[in-house]
Amino acid sequence: MGGFFGITSRQDCLADVFFGVDYHSHLGTRRGGLAAYDPQIGLQRKIHSIENSPFRTKFEHIFEEMKGTSAIGCISDSDPQPLLVRSRLGTYAICMVGMINNAQELIDQCLQRGTYFDAMTGGRINSTVLLSALINQKNSFEEGILYANEVIEGTASILILKDGGALIAARDRMGRLPVHLGKGQESYAVSFETFAYEKVGYEDLRELGPGEIVELTPDGVKQLSPPGEKKRVCSFLWTYYGYPTSTYEGVNVEAMRYRNGAIMAEHDMAQHLAWDIDYVGGVPDSGTPHAIGYANRSGKHFARAFIKYTPTWSRSFMPASQTDRNKIAKMKQIPVSALIKGKNLLFVDDSIVRGTQLKETVDFLYENGAKTVHMRSACPPIMYACKYLNFSRSNSDMDLVARRVIVELEGEEGLQHLAEYSDGRTPRGRALREAICRKFHFASLEFQSLEGVIAAIGLPACELCTYCWNGEE
Repeated sequence: MGGFFGITSRQDCLADVFFGVDYHSHLGTRRGGLAAYDPQIGLQRKIHSIENSPFRTKFEHIFEEMKGTSAIGCISDSDPQPLLVRSRLGTYAICMVGMINNAQELIDQCLQRGTYFDAMTGGRINSTVLLSALINQKNSFEEGILYANEVIEGTASILILKDGGALIAARDRMGRLPVHLGKGQESYAVSFETFAYEKVGYEDLRELGPGEIVELTPDGVKQLSPPGEKKRVCSFLWTYYGYPTSTYEGVNVEAMRYRNGAIMAEHDMAQHLAWDIDYVGGVPDSGTPHAIGYANRSGKHFARAFIKYTPTWSRSFMPASQTDRNKIAKMKQIPVSALIKGKNLLFVDDSIVRGTQLKETVDFLYENGAKTVHMRSACPPIMYACKYLNFSRSNSDMDLVARRVIVELEGEEGLQHLAEYSDGRTPRGRALREAICRKFHFASLEFQSLEGVIAAIGLPACELCTYCWNGEE
């Protein structure tokens, strides 16, 4: 994933952009970057690795190194950015959030036209370098962005800082990711997260539509290209990676998660499932609000049976290797013995992707005396690796635990019946849940239904991307 933030103003805005970018740290753990424009200095840029320390510590001295009346920044889970580009369209800084699946095909086409690229280690091309090369083939930023979004297979939301201080913001063609605009005093902000500019004193202005392109200056917002008619917003904005205070398409993340948990509880109540539980808890952090909704609706007590120790390791996925990530995740879990020993526990997690860390969590609870551990997933079984945002960090569909278990149960033939396996009311659906229970030592397992997630979000199903669950684009 990743996120970006920018401001165009008549005053120095670097401090506000620093905090605005930092508020996107939950979206990525690899690179952080800032670019600024100052009338005397021109464009400037800094990029740092944030794999072993957070954005704010790497950029705490930035005010001694840079200044600007306009600035952009990003948190990236992939390539270094923003980049500074000098081209026929002028000099500018650019960053993107998304994923280019046909990158090699587009690179080959550019090379045939005589374009050359600065390559990274192993000859790989930075995705933002490729994006800028596509944009630069046209006679304006508007035409270039429209062209890029037409030929890219995947997703690209774009933020550009022009030499002169204007910003150009573009939401991806299908609107899978959010791009919000905020208004200050003689200044405007662009952000993935609305709360990021609200915290630095900006009022929420509006959200860009799918594929919409705008140019922002301190004087106002000019629409360069109107939004398209089709919209497919990523449902995982609400169930997993969105921050609790965020609002997308008018729907708050925390409120959606409460509704989602309540819908799961209603299902269990109707089926008389796991009704001897003592406590309901969430797998921290994003599972917790789903669990609160479940507890509130079911009448079962909510409790935190273990606490994450985060002063030194705030994010369990920071280390590069999966083994190290699992080790850090385990070391962070501190049990509350009085809430575990001899208790029947039900936990809600935001999703079950590979299941590796979740198994270690359940083993940890049993090691500390839990009588039973029931598990609920706040979304349906993930059957397809995301090809738009790569939120699941899966390289192939077979990295997904649901896919692996289906093959174990029925071989390759089972992959022809994914819809049945997803539905807990079918024999194949029950077999999938029972097999995962055996593998991970769950006393029971239920997944939220696709209909339940859509109802909790409250938007029309045709406006939501549910590809990872049902393969529909």
